[in-house]
Amino acid sequence: MSSNQSSLILIPGVLSDKIVWEHAIEHFSKSMPVFVVDQTKHDNFTDMAVEALTLADGPLSIAGHSLGARVMMEMYRQAPERIDRLAFLDTRTLGVAEGEPAVRQTMIDLGFNEGLRTVAEGWLPPMVNPARHDDSELMGALFAMVERQTPQILERQLRAMMSRPDLEDVIKKITCPTLIAVGRQDGFSTVAMHEELAEKYPMQNW
Repeated sequence: MSSNQSSLILIPGVLSDKIVWEHAIEHFSKSMPVFVVDQTKHDNFTDMAVEALTLADGPLSIAGHSLGARVMMEMYRQAPERIDRLAFLDTRTLGVAEGEPAVRQTMIDLGFNEGLRTVAEGWLPPMVNPARHDDSELMGALFAMVERQTPQILERQLRAMMSRPDLEDVIKKITCPTLIAVGRQDGFSTVAMHEELAEKYPMQNW
């Protein structure tokens, strides 16, 4: 691989894996190297980012979804000189909210006590267009993705979320082209949140 060629790094969110990127992989792999981060092994964004930065040499274009965007921003904080462009997808940039750790601990406990299928039953639908809730192929693939994970993975990922910093200081330093995007039907990360982010931080679009 040429050191001048940008590689695309894709980072999934909580309890997600490479299937959420399958269309992006198919499209972008025709023109550039594509790597998907394994964000399941660490309980903090620092270590996740360190490992992700080793996936490819040279410049990087990075897209992060939800938790993945947090990893992406830590990658930028650690190695801004390597980052060509960024994509924030369905994410939030604030630090830990009051009462949030208790909510996330409840989700962790549910995973250990009742299994990830039960977690998925309450957690997945709000992120999916209601018109697709009866799409058995789509929902089946998403439930299967969650069930490929483990309660231990869920705990590590939510521990990372419960110790996340506010990203304002990092975002203010971004100089590369940046995309901010969200699914209009996402019940957790809304269009309004992303519009506010785009207005607050004057970034360039792709």
